[in-house]
Amino acid sequence: MDNDVSAGSTTSTLGHLALGLTLLAYGVGGTGVIDNVAASDAAALATWVGGVALFVAGLLELRAGNGRTGTAFAGLGAFWFAWGNGVDGGAVSAEAAGLFMVLWAMLSLTLTAAASGSGLLGQGVYGLLTLSLLLSGIGAFADASALGRIGGWAAALAGLGAWYGATASLAKWPTLSGRAAGRGVTATG
Repeated sequence: MDNDVSAGSTTSTLGHLALGLTLLAYGVGGTGVIDNVAASDAAALATWVGGVALFVAGLLELRAGNGRTGTAFAGLGAFWFAWGNGVDGGAVSAEAAGLFMVLWAMLSLTLTAAASGSGLLGQGVYGLLTLSLLLSGIGAFADASALGRIGGWAAALAGLGAWYGATASLAKWPTLSGRAAGRGVTATG
């Protein structure tokens, strides 16, 4: 392990990769741009990568003293685990699915506000996630698949942002926050 990289920033990078891949899979499935691929097809990835791996990364971040990132990863890990295990083609009503998404959008909104000091990339990822969850929830309530597709695009863009932040950290590429490369992912701090 590189002595210049703390365990927290390494864990943060891994967490952002997990978040990015999960959001991309969920989002692309939600857009309907690939035939026979739906958001529900991302359930296994959401459960294990977005759920378990992200939750463990959150616990490690909390242990390292990174409360903001730890809370984000642990909370989103719980969301993805619950979503991945609950998506089984109509076992719940559309209203219950909509309520689930809107309630988790509240967590995402909190994460967006908490990311205010981490730069445009961090706020953008959580802001797009909030938009995605709200649109998906409202779309479920209103039986409006177009809102769900727009929510899928927002999730895919959030996934690309999280993936870029993690990749930029590893590759020492520039990010929109202006912080020096190598000090952890600048997507959320």
